[in-house]
Amino acid sequence: MVLQFFKSMSGGEEKASAAAPVIAFHGSGRAVWSARDTASLTRTGFTGNPVGFRCVKMIAEAAAVPVLLQDLERRYDAHPLLSLLAQPNQGQGSAALFEAFYGQLLLSGDGYLEATGEDRPHELHVLRSDRMSVVPGADGWPVAYEYKVGSRKHQFDMRGDFAPILHVKAFHPQDDHYGLSPMQAAGAALDVHNSASKWSKALLDNAARPSGAIVYKGADGMGALATDQYNRLVDELESHHQGAQNAGRPMLLEGGLDWKPMGFSPSDMEFQKTKESAAREVALAFGVPPMLLGFPGDNSYGNYQEANRAFYRLTVLPLVAKTLEALTGWLGPLFGEGLVVKADLDGIPALAAEREAQWRRISGAEFLTSAEKRQMLGLPKLADDE
Repeated sequence: MVLQFFKSMSGGEEKASAAAPVIAFHGSGRAVWSARDTASLTRTGFTGNPVGFRCVKMIAEAAAVPVLLQDLERRYDAHPLLSLLAQPNQGQGSAALFEAFYGQLLLSGDGYLEATGEDRPHELHVLRSDRMSVVPGADGWPVAYEYKVGSRKHQFDMRGDFAPILHVKAFHPQDDHYGLSPMQAAGAALDVHNSASKWSKALLDNAARPSGAIVYKGADGMGALATDQYNRLVDELESHHQGAQNAGRPMLLEGGLDWKPMGFSPSDMEFQKTKESAAREVALAFGVPPMLLGFPGDNSYGNYQEANRAFYRLTVLPLVAKTLEALTGWLGPLFGEGLVVKADLDGIPALAAEREAQWRRISGAEFLTSAEKRQMLGLPKLADDE
């Protein structure tokens, strides 16, 4: 911007449009938002934003909880379905598979699992959501899923005895086939956070000062620099007053030159507060307490432990329950009747104190029978229970 003022003042470049001065001095304009497709949101909100990256990683890793398998009669310690979930394929274990699945679900609003095998699934694989599309039938329900990589396509037929694809989608009020991701809801806040980061970086590269103009007032009343004077001044600015290595270097002005700053300081524009506010909005969209992300001055929860419990109860466990319920309906009938895949709440350290209090409270309720207590704790019935 400084160089543009030099050129206009020196007479080397004249603007033909009458609106040019308005455009040059007008600092604000229409907001420019990033695209909202899955690929763009992943690039700007996950790989290019630390808050979005951390939110997705925290939820995906926390949601890969230990699972248990039971029916109305017993809880299984060993079962073919448990073996499949423990080692879903040759390249992934249970935690890695579910982390990838939940990551896709959070980034796109849709998660896809593929089951391979003839009579019974032998492997499970996570498919990328941005490559999958729904093929609806005449009644609107999916009859197939099409997976596209480059120019190659493969269709999974859903009309057989067993559906090879499990599709779990987030709630979307305006779409029948695809879910709404938290990344889309947080898109505006992500753009603000990214723009604030770019602005801060630009300020650092420019000695942490906003741009301005060098005004020339000649002794003889002329307001234009000679060509050689202009070129020398431009060369000096480019070589001695740009970049982080020149931060804080004083500028020597001579011959009627005067520096006029044209902009607000970072403190006046309160970019840091704007950036923190945008980060909190991103965390809000994902359901992650800001305290867990280390934002300064956040005292919404009494302590870190309380925030962590709220994170599991309000964000992680509803997502896990929805997924495992879909998984039960998809794989359960192939491995036996009445099988239910559930999250092992006793295996989640963040809920240990809460579960201990629940066990103690139910165990001390003398008006409950043993069968009722087991039912309230989510345990199967014993053989001698009525």
